[in-house]
Amino acid sequence: MTDEELLNQYYDSRDSQWLGHLLQRYTLMLLGVSMKYLKNEEAARDSVQQVFLKVIPELDKYRVTYFKSWIYQIAKNHCLMQLREQKKWGVALSAEEVPLAGDAASDRDHWLTREHQFEDLSMALESLADEQRRCVTLFYLDKKSYRQIAEITGYAVPLVKSYIQNGKRNLRIALKQSQKENRHDQ
Repeated sequence: MTDEELLNQYYDSRDSQWLGHLLQRYTLMLLGVSMKYLKNEEAARDSVQQVFLKVIPELDKYRVTYFKSWIYQIAKNHCLMQLREQKKWGVALSAEEVPLAGDAASDRDHWLTREHQFEDLSMALESLADEQRRCVTLFYLDKKSYRQIAEITGYAVPLVKSYIQNGKRNLRIALKQSQKENRHDQ
């Protein structure tokens, strides 16, 4: 079964067995993401379990369309939060996390800015209409062609182009609005 079919089964029945199949499918990916950020196998395994625990209430809040990219984002955000906590409490950093050159404060600010941009983009993507989000995700994240997207979604190619164009415009608007709000909050 596809991810979408398993999600639909879960949403229709609320039977956690369907969610279990999905989580099992992505366990190795989640472990890889966690290892990439945390660089510690035990911490990465704990992180995967914590992500699993976060997934259930999050799925009940809203309907997820693209499970793989969604759960990847959940895992990445969880790992970044773990790293923030480690730094906050003075836990030693691994060699990969220590800046090699330049001002450490500006490097940290750069990465925090990038992280906020990714979070804003993720929220902006979720704000799109389902059709736009689906087409934009398939085109930009999954690198599908217009024709492939049309085959996957059942939309005509001109409609796919329209959804992508409008979705891109709406993403830009949402990101500008988010930047304005962030400046206002500071």
